[in-house]
Amino acid sequence: MKGIIVAAGYGTRFLPVTKTLPKEMLPLLNKPSISFIVEEFIASGITDIIVITSRRKRVLEDYLDREVELEALFRAEGAVKKLEAIRPYDAHFTFVRQQEMKGTGHALLQVKPFLDDEPAVVAYPDDLHFGAVPLAAQLIQTWKTTSCCVLASLHNPPHLERYGVLKLAPDGKHVQGIVEKPAPGTEPSVEASLGRYLYLPEFFEHLAEGWKKHTTGEYFHVYALEQMMKQNKVVFHPAEGERLDTGDLPGFFQATLRYARQFPELRAILLEEARALGSSENPWELGR
Repeated sequence: MKGIIVAAGYGTRFLPVTKTLPKEMLPLLNKPSISFIVEEFIASGITDIIVITSRRKRVLEDYLDREVELEALFRAEGAVKKLEAIRPYDAHFTFVRQQEMKGTGHALLQVKPFLDDEPAVVAYPDDLHFGAVPLAAQLIQTWKTTSCCVLASLHNPPHLERYGVLKLAPDGKHVQGIVEKPAPGTEPSVEASLGRYLYLPEFFEHLAEGWKKHTTGEYFHVYALEQMMKQNKVVFHPAEGERLDTGDLPGFFQATLRYARQFPELRAILLEEARALGSSENPWELGR
């Protein structure tokens, strides 16, 4: 089983910082977003990871590489905790560049030669999940019992109309389509598509087939997914655990606050700031 991290986009929602820093390196406190995906993959038994990048994103390769100078310094100091903090991941990384921004379908095509006819879990670093069982492991388990592509879903989220909503087959397990942002009351189900997928090798064959027919504009994975749906080879899995959406500034801010709750010293600060927020007309104004 391969793991694919799609990290080639511009990250324009976070300008100006993403002018020079990849969105995937924006940290929740002291850990960049991409780390959470890597750790999810490894905890799910996936240690062969392909990262799709683009120009200006060499820092991703550097981050996932060893930092020899710091290792030597910390070893000489006997700084065990610092050494542990920079310990390289026990995984093999391959970096593939998408040279032109032609859509996620085109991005995924760049990894096809590296898949060795294996299924692959695809993740986007702005969709993070926390729970007792890693989400990738949940998808793998569903694949083992169905032999199908698996789409992660969010069950009955608020504002369902803001998502791509799954159209389910009569058996309630297979997926027949995805309706993007349906009008309230017209949703085909209460299962919203999330940024985590397990694709069979045939999916990538259909992806290449669709690319040959593509003419202009960005190329997405829709064609390939539709072909798999027609063959009754796509199921869904409601994600277990908590989802943090870091895809835009409000979501990233909320995700940072939620992640901070697990640290006692930061939780105290959150409570202090919450009290200030409730007791002042403008508690965020500097100097108050």
